[in-house]
Amino acid sequence: MRLLHAPASPFSAKVRMAAIRCDVAFDEQVVVDTVSEPADLLDANPLGKIPTVLLDDGTALYDSRVICEYFDRISGNAIVPQTDAEWIADRRLEATADGVADAAILLLYEARFRPEEKRHEAWTDRQWRKALRGLAVLETLIGEVSRKPTLGDLSVAALTGWLALRFAGRWEAEHPRLARWNEEFWAAHPDLDAVKSRV
Repeated sequence: MRLLHAPASPFSAKVRMAAIRCDVAFDEQVVVDTVSEPADLLDANPLGKIPTVLLDDGTALYDSRVICEYFDRISGNAIVPQTDAEWIADRRLEATADGVADAAILLLYEARFRPEEKRHEAWTDRQWRKALRGLAVLETLIGEVSRKPTLGDLSVAALTGWLALRFAGRWEAEHPRLARWNEEFWAAHPDLDAVKSRV
């Protein structure tokens, strides 16, 4: 099994953490630059996005949710709760965390790839408001750090670890519970800390 990923990507971090929790081993982890559109990535994923996983038979899985659900499936539900109430709560955590990451990544790309004179402030402000609304919801939803994190927990950890890397000082004061949870999560799970978002 091969993983195509980027070390700074929150979605790659989520998949790598899920693999650890589900006891899934990659034969190879390949760092790819999506901007250069490498052939091995495009051959596996027509969208040219990471993370992408290539199974032993050559089947490609992409989108972090699909990959993580596959890992959960083959591990006998190691990270996704199965009772209705717990499943709903966990899926909500993941969807909210992923949505915040999506909005914040658009802000990052706007600054990185669009010339300053062509940037649209009203659009970037809208994305940041979306991210802040999602963080406010996560502030109310997040519980205590668990010894056995669920997929929702991993999604939040991937997000907050990435925000600490890319948006340090812009979200913590308004979301103290979430900022504290972020610190406690990585301290409680050093095995997962090794694969969190890094430059």
